Amino acid sequence: MKKILLLSDTHSYIDDAILKHVKHADEVWHAGDIGDLKVADSIKAIKPLKAVYGNIDDAKARTEFPLHNRFLCEDVAVWITHIGGYPPKYNPKIREELTTNPPDLFITGHSHILKVMPDKKLNLLHMNPGAVGKHGFHKKRTMLRFKIDGKKIKDLEVIEFERRSPS
Repeated sequence: MKKILLLSDTHSYIDDAILKHVKHADEVWHAGDIGDLKVADSIKAIKPLKAVYGNIDDAKARTEFPLHNRFLCEDVAVWITHIGGYPPKYNPKIREELTTNPPDLFITGHSHILKVMPDKKLNLLHMNPGAVGKHGFHKKRTMLRFKIDGKKIKDLEVIEFERRSPS
């Protein structure tokens, strides 16, 4: 069993409140728009990090992290990408591969909108952890925490931080 902390859209922001949750995870997954690589380095100093780059990430981040990250966690096939859409409004650039080779768990960022929903047609679960950074239109900073046990995704929790003032 693995305890996963899922976050996205840090936009160069990391603090002790986020890192406290990192310490309790087995792995941290970041769905893009990392911003300053000090964010990734802070996480990697504590726990293993799987990440993708997002549209605001620079060449350095794009060298360190892929656009798409597909891997197996326990018995769950995972696909993380930054701009992927959600069921059934997937990004046209990935729709064909998603349809022909769907993962069990499809993770995106970008929208800053927390969303967890099944796609019954493709038999997958979609997750977007919202945004944990302080840049953007979102009012609440959010992350997701869950466990993967064999083929099961369970004990899903939303982690919310203080309301943020508009930027």
